[in-house]
Amino acid sequence: MAERNMPNIKIFSGSSHQDLSQKVADRLGLELGKVVTKKFSNQETCVEIGESVRGEDVYIVQSGCGEINDNLMELLIMINACKIASACRVTAVIPCFPYARQDKKDKSRAPISAKLVANMLSVSGADHIITMDLHASQIQGFFDIPVDNLYAEPAVLKWIKENIPEWKTCTIVSPDAGGAKRVTSIADRLNVDFALIHKERKKANEVDRMVLVGDVKDRVAILVDDMADTCGTVCHAVDKLISAGAVKVYAILTHGIFSGPAISRINNACFEAVVVTNTIPQEEKMKHCPKIQVIDISMILAEAIRRTHNGESVSYLFSHVPL
Repeated sequence: MAERNMPNIKIFSGSSHQDLSQKVADRLGLELGKVVTKKFSNQETCVEIGESVRGEDVYIVQSGCGEINDNLMELLIMINACKIASACRVTAVIPCFPYARQDKKDKSRAPISAKLVANMLSVSGADHIITMDLHASQIQGFFDIPVDNLYAEPAVLKWIKENIPEWKTCTIVSPDAGGAKRVTSIADRLNVDFALIHKERKKANEVDRMVLVGDVKDRVAILVDDMADTCGTVCHAVDKLISAGAVKVYAILTHGIFSGPAISRINNACFEAVVVTNTIPQEEKMKHCPKIQVIDISMILAEAIRRTHNGESVSYLFSHVPL
């Protein structure tokens, strides 16, 4: 018998986004591992890993969406279950990182919950994290284990070129100063202009006043951001752009959280389309909002898993969409 020096790969899915996990497994030509996640009657999470993971290279796919706290707890328990069942290495694949916006003390006595989540993942036994478009890339530094922060940017560029006929004369717009870096990177790669909207917030989830810096008159504007939650910002931004003379406005957002009034706000706003990735399940939201379109990023995650498992470099994915 040949000596086996490479551990086998196993992929398990948490209950937050089964569809994405299945797409990743299909792409890799693997079956999802057997796992039963349920709740006891007192609402405690119970996880049963239904196959041996001893000495294996384990990947657990769980996104920070839906019942965020339940899903996070489930992920921690799954990691721990695999770790104490002698898995060789456990990687948490977290397409949308939970609590990523609580990454600094923006006022007295504010918690830095993203760091707490990082500590919880490490303590539970994760050896490696794969995530996508972190709200702030410094969150990678909250961990002492390796973090691969993948970008949706190559997939976004591909979508723009295939679906927006006027892309060569468009303006890429950031709805806030924080996203300026992301937007300038996309504008450079498309060789087009960029603009940004400066906003003043009085309190979280509420936007006060907006100022547009840059020119969108008689052009197609493409708003780009890493996430949209209640959509207050992007819906204010679209009004600002239309009043500044933009012909059409698209919004491209990596994580479409769309909580609270988001869907009705999008339906009432003048978007040509609101494009999100499937780091978060979108099927239900698409039924209530015909403007939402989805870019599938499962192949990026699958390729990152394949490369990590084989010990290859992942940086190719920062500028290319895997075929």
